[in-house]
Amino acid sequence: MDLKDRTAVQLWCGTPPAGESDPEQIPVITPYAPPVWKKNHRALVIFPGGGYTALAQYEGYGFAEYFCEQGYYCFVVNYRLGKDLGKGGCHYPAQLSDAARAVRLVRSWADELGYRTDKIGVIGSSAGGHLAASVSILPQLGLILPEEGDVAKISSRPDFTILCYPVITLGKYTHQGTRMNLLGEHFDPADEKRLSLENSINEKTPPAFLYHRLGDTAVPCENSIMYARALRKHGIPFELHIYEKGNHGGALAQGHPWVAEALRWIETL
Repeated sequence: MDLKDRTAVQLWCGTPPAGESDPEQIPVITPYAPPVWKKNHRALVIFPGGGYTALAQYEGYGFAEYFCEQGYYCFVVNYRLGKDLGKGGCHYPAQLSDAARAVRLVRSWADELGYRTDKIGVIGSSAGGHLAASVSILPQLGLILPEEGDVAKISSRPDFTILCYPVITLGKYTHQGTRMNLLGEHFDPADEKRLSLENSINEKTPPAFLYHRLGDTAVPCENSIMYARALRKHGIPFELHIYEKGNHGGALAQGHPWVAEALRWIETL
């Protein structure tokens, strides 16, 4: 395998599944290697936000650069997107298929690159948080291609989840643009229900760290609260941090304490 640091490679070895509506979208994954003397044998798969219609790379490459400096091997996923208000583009299950494929690939590279197969986490922000949570809860709904070979047999479920101001529900407290761009104009109500992720958490869902801000009016903090409540119901470990100040977004937020708290939490797993 020739996987060069910070060189994007195509996520799929053939035509991506569920992408017939927009064949020009080519999902890629970009690796970031930590300094050799800082490697902690963990990996993070990163899903930037953007309402499933764009990719906010300060939540992608920005995260990768930071977490690499902390010793993590990082992989930024440019997954397929819908278009504004759900008209055109790629919709579910394209995004979940990309996310599940990314986790499988990262796990398949573990021995060669030097991190543990049972220390692979996902981190996502806003709509990227919805995708990170989706692949944590419903990885089996991602499509698989025959060309994947033995990689298709590898687990797509991450070992831990970090969610930054995530979209969780597609119901009352959702972000409407995210909902429309994920599902499209015509969708199965059963998909809407299962992708309201508070309904789908189960005993196999990995532990989670959640961070939100009370002043977030785009994606209300009820989303993180609903996720945490469902984790609690199923006995899944989690930490929930809701900060009083600030609105939606922020990513690393110039030294905001959530980052140090998340790193500390990972060490406790």
